[in-house]
Amino acid sequence: MSKRDYYEVLGVDNNASVDEVKKAYRKLARKYHPDVNKEPDAEEKFKEVKDAYDTLSDPQKKAHYDQFGHTDPNQGFGGGGDFGGGFGDIFDMFFGGGGGRRNPNAPRQGADLQYTMTLEFKEAVFGKETEIEIPREETCQTCSGSGAKSGTKPETCSHCGGSGQLNVEQNTPFGRVVNRRVCHYCSGTGKQIKHKCSTCGGTGKVKKRKKISVKVPAGIDHGQQLRVSGQGEAGTNGGPPGDLFVVFNVKSHEFFERDGDDIYCEMPLTFAQVALGDEIEVPTLTGKVKLKIPAGTQTGTNFRLRNKGVPNVHGRGQGDQHVKIRVVTPKNLTEKEKDLLREFSQMTGGQPDEQNDSFFAKVKRAFKGE
Repeated sequence: MSKRDYYEVLGVDNNASVDEVKKAYRKLARKYHPDVNKEPDAEEKFKEVKDAYDTLSDPQKKAHYDQFGHTDPNQGFGGGGDFGGGFGDIFDMFFGGGGGRRNPNAPRQGADLQYTMTLEFKEAVFGKETEIEIPREETCQTCSGSGAKSGTKPETCSHCGGSGQLNVEQNTPFGRVVNRRVCHYCSGTGKQIKHKCSTCGGTGKVKKRKKISVKVPAGIDHGQQLRVSGQGEAGTNGGPPGDLFVVFNVKSHEFFERDGDDIYCEMPLTFAQVALGDEIEVPTLTGKVKLKIPAGTQTGTNFRLRNKGVPNVHGRGQGDQHVKIRVVTPKNLTEKEKDLLREFSQMTGGQPDEQNDSFFAKVKRAFKGE
């Protein structure tokens, strides 16, 4: 697979200054560093950015690249310096390591976990306290996380001297090149365990199922998440544990619909109720309330019940409930009911009330060609 142009990789012109190259490199290295960016191709992009910087920041190598382009990577570019530094050196330079080599035995925070919790509609509205059980890695109690058999302890790796990295030297026609790589004898930990703990097999961690109490806040909505600090995977080398993120899946309700903190519902009424007016009972999240329906209310009319919605999850007030009126057309009428409706139709001339129904007035004008 051919390499991309180094100027394109860093997003600079071929006449860019050293400072411009360095600025572009620092920005991209921070973006793609594997300790920060967890995308699958982040490591490859990071390597590509570093290769481009190593070349374009050195006048001699830049001149060679401008003249000949990409050469065999096994030949290097000479100079006798060590420019094969690992990810740890650059990460420390950017994020507080002072430019020194990162200690492989330094405490590291454990990984975060995610748990999906399904809630009933009203459980999400009012909140609840519940207990969940999650599988996670915890520090092995037998060896206290060291990975070594009881009575023994890990030893400093004899191959890398505890640094977790090996320097591999290579002589090329252009000079001596030193590449720094992760020590494969200790997997970069700087330690070797000759007598492994029988409980954890030398990893220092064990898989367990942990019961955790979770307080679901009132007003939580579908897709939102709750962070439970310190309930993720165990840390390494005495580092703090990660966090647990609970993602909520809220079931729908047969009568209520939710939009943010507001609740919506539809109330079916008869023609007589909306024509003559009525006082009805409307279900809310906290019980029934009375709602006065004025005479002449049209189907589709909306009424608002203030503060009858969902409490805001951040404690900023409470939503409203919106009630939409739907006039129900009766079915299976008795002969007496049909006669009464025919009589009513004759009394009104068989037409809608033009004064109270602008839609039919518009239809009538349309037929007249107005």
